[in-house]
Amino acid sequence: MRKRWQAGVVAIAALGLGIGAVVHTQGASAASFPSATGTVKLTASKPVSGTLDGGLKRYQGSGALGSESQDEGQDPLFVLADGATLKNVIIGSPAADGVHCLGSCTISNVWWENVGEDAATFKGGSSARYAVTGGGAKSADDKVFQHNGGGTVTISGFQVSDFGKLYRSCGNCKTQYKRAVVVKNVTVTAPGKSLVGINTNYGDTATLSGITIVGDSKKKISICDRFTGNKTGAEPTKTGSGADGTYCKYTSANLTYK
Repeated sequence: MRKRWQAGVVAIAALGLGIGAVVHTQGASAASFPSATGTVKLTASKPVSGTLDGGLKRYQGSGALGSESQDEGQDPLFVLADGATLKNVIIGSPAADGVHCLGSCTISNVWWENVGEDAATFKGGSSARYAVTGGGAKSADDKVFQHNGGGTVTISGFQVSDFGKLYRSCGNCKTQYKRAVVVKNVTVTAPGKSLVGINTNYGDTATLSGITIVGDSKKKISICDRFTGNKTGAEPTKTGSGADGTYCKYTSANLTYK
């Protein structure tokens, strides 16, 4: 049974802006998710080119997209073309394989209430740029963001709780890239396993700043894990954790524990 996160406060959609204005309560485990303005059920992946503004409706899978499993190879709810933007969307359960970005994309104010296989997978080429701004995710048994293609993922103003990994550079894809991730102004609420995982043998880098970690007084959540990746499909080898100034770029000053 997937663990459920209990909201402490209510998020209100900002009038006229179409953006969730999240109200924070001092001492709460995490800020609340916005309330859905309606529900849309998807039985097949929805392609997005240009901009799709969901108006904070809840999108969830049905039929062929009705699985809550962690099985690999599921279809996503949304497929974003190169340059597309998905914004003001709540992804409910079942979430299947969330969002796929085929090239550069922007994911703005998107909320995953219960992550399926992955929240979003980035599949563009070596020059692709993916931006995740605002929003949040909870109840991710494994990964939230999976980086299979190349380029740079920037995650900012995001919140995550009850998760396995916030970001993972693919450790065993058939085609590998030098990848980069930037994580800034993100709130992390325990339990969780790790923020980022990267492959040093391909030259990956992770740059972190403004990270607030809630409910992890024993510092069990790993900040940056380093691996030796491969192209064979084998399980990658973990080689270390923590800041090293070369691949995992951050200092203790970039982390705040509450």
